[in-house]
Amino acid sequence: MDVLLQIIKCFFYAFSCIIAFYFLLPIALHLLYYIVESVKINRLNKNNIKTDHNFDFAAIITVHQDTRFIAPFVDSFLKQQYDNFKVYIVADDCDISNLLFSDDRIVIIKPESALNSKIKSIQYAINHFKQKHDVIIIFDSDNLIHPNYLKILNKYFQRGFRVVQTHMLSKNIDNRFARLDSIGHIYYTFYERKVKMKLGISSAILGLGIALDYDLYKEINYENVVGGFDKKLQAQLARKVTQIAFAEDAIVYDEKVEDGAVLKKQRTRWIYSYFNHFKESWLLILTGFKNLNSGQILLGATMLRPPMVLQLLSLIFIVIITLIINPVLLYGWAILVFLFAMNFILTIATQSRQKGMLHSIKHIPLLIFSQLRALINIKSAKQSFLKTEHKKIIYIDELLKNEIS
Repeated sequence: MDVLLQIIKCFFYAFSCIIAFYFLLPIALHLLYYIVESVKINRLNKNNIKTDHNFDFAAIITVHQDTRFIAPFVDSFLKQQYDNFKVYIVADDCDISNLLFSDDRIVIIKPESALNSKIKSIQYAINHFKQKHDVIIIFDSDNLIHPNYLKILNKYFQRGFRVVQTHMLSKNIDNRFARLDSIGHIYYTFYERKVKMKLGISSAILGLGIALDYDLYKEINYENVVGGFDKKLQAQLARKVTQIAFAEDAIVYDEKVEDGAVLKKQRTRWIYSYFNHFKESWLLILTGFKNLNSGQILLGATMLRPPMVLQLLSLIFIVIITLIINPVLLYGWAILVFLFAMNFILTIATQSRQKGMLHSIKHIPLLIFSQLRALINIKSAKQSFLKTEHKKIIYIDELLKNEIS
């Protein structure tokens, strides 16, 4: 019985160490970032141009049952300061009778039957390319891009990067749920992308605004076409390239959710994706150890990080058990949680580019509650597409004007 108790304690302390690691990691990365910044170490040489080739970009926008956002998206592309591109719009299960564009760089494709899958839509676009492109960029239907987006992106590929994640900002921040959605993204963008780019290791990607070498994308295999598109893509890309870059100055705008029901649906899909791609994360860590590649190890560990709601539930469990077996350790956990909270606030305060984010931190309990509901509802993600509904129709000129004002 004593042996069994000791084994249980060992598992408990190991579990506690894992959770503590994920609370400590952003604090350590924040300190490391400013150390590197203070000693003027720059792993990214912006003048290190390896080719003067102007890359041919194929932008793929996947649209499902809703064409309202296509015109604003196309408009933002036609205002680009770089013109070597084509836009492929996959109108899945859509009425395209009102989609008429005179510019031959805009290609509308309608599948004969519903695809109901982002991965399938991307492949459908690739199968209908008008020419051989150098780079593909993947977007969501509600996205807009800054006028200098492609011009900046071209420079990253000229410097030899084969995968570049661009910087996503919010189209809408006029609602507390939208700002809460944005806060989470600001926080993780700093640690998963900006810090790693500064350190010269692979950044995490998103399911939108990701640009990658066309030939490289053809090497990616998808066994499952439901959910977790970015997780699968990220795990495989990180094993194939030296570094996934983050282009902080190439801005893509995305709509944030504006009500609790949609936020819950979004989080349900994300939590399901986390569990569904658990194996990919472990394989990336093992590959990192095999290659002695700290970037792959850290990225794999980042992918294995439990969703925040699971971290908080784990913390509550740990506190309860610690109170029973060793109350003295509670002081350590109290200090850790305090440092984590202060670090979170500091990150939002220093990294926000848009107004009202720091003030919205007080509403975070709403986000946690939404994640709890999502966790309870996780089975629905396996049974349905769980598409996030969008409402904000705005053109790039208006958006940029609002930002300036």
